[in-house]
Amino acid sequence: MQVMVAMSGGVDSSVAAAMMLDAGHEVVGVTMKLWGGPSDKGCCSVSDVLDARRAADAIGVDHHVFNFGDDFERHVIAPYVTEHDAGRTPNPCIECNRSIKFARLLERADALGFDAVVTGHHAQIVTVGDGTRRIARAVDVAKDQSYVLHMIPPKDLARVEFPIGGLEKSVVRQMAADMGMRVANKPDSQDVCFISSTTSRDEFLGDRLTHTPAEVVDTDGNQVGQVDSIQLVTIGQRKGLGLAGGSPAQYVNNVDIGAQRVTIGTRQDLLSESVELDVLTWVGEPVSQGLVAQTSAHGATRPARVHANTVTWETPQQRVAPGQTVVLYDGDIVVGGGVAR
Repeated sequence: MQVMVAMSGGVDSSVAAAMMLDAGHEVVGVTMKLWGGPSDKGCCSVSDVLDARRAADAIGVDHHVFNFGDDFERHVIAPYVTEHDAGRTPNPCIECNRSIKFARLLERADALGFDAVVTGHHAQIVTVGDGTRRIARAVDVAKDQSYVLHMIPPKDLARVEFPIGGLEKSVVRQMAADMGMRVANKPDSQDVCFISSTTSRDEFLGDRLTHTPAEVVDTDGNQVGQVDSIQLVTIGQRKGLGLAGGSPAQYVNNVDIGAQRVTIGTRQDLLSESVELDVLTWVGEPVSQGLVAQTSAHGATRPARVHANTVTWETPQQRVAPGQTVVLYDGDIVVGGGVAR
């Protein structure tokens, strides 16, 4: 089988490429150049491209760089800014996986005659009773990335492989060390590649959006502070609200762009019995009971049930910020997901 391996310059994708080669496949490594700005904690820096090339050389496979910068700007950066402008809190990594790392890369793989696309994600692909392939959690739960991959449709999963999903991260690093790879002990990338360690989210958004001042009120409607930009406030936020301090700690529990009002309260005020989703997409047939839901990339799962587009928690949970993704699991298998309203 001819396979295209997405090599980010990290240890996971480097070992994934070596595993596919050892399995007897014809392997070509590719690195996607996505973000042209400062990047030192994602997978888009110049050094990452060099690391990917060195890893490809080490195992003896060809390596190419695909420049998807325009696609990244259109499908990831622009929606990220637009969502914040509307007072929502998006997850750009999910959109990057959806639009670039799989849709765009699979399109390029098809055009070049490859049979499959391989990545170093910590997730597994399983075949269920109806014969379709589904995303499932990785063996190393602490590194699991099924949440940010939940939206890959079964038709695309038929042409995707995650070789390291069945391995603990420590095993992956040892394999890399045994092969003499320089990336064996390279630190993991830290999510959002276009937010560098010296540039905060607020600084990145900067003049990319319209900043609207807003009043900060308590649950009784009394003004207690003010923010310079309501677009930069998110559910659960505690700092930067112009508060006098004191106890108990106060958290944002509502952001109303239209009214230019941020409401704060105690942690108890943050709790909610359910979350409404704009659109809920099921992988197969809808499931209503016996589910667990995850609301952030590295968050814990919570028991839930589903009716229409509403996810109801078994016990009240912290409110999910509008724009965040809720992923539903039946055991370890992804069965659906949607975006909080």
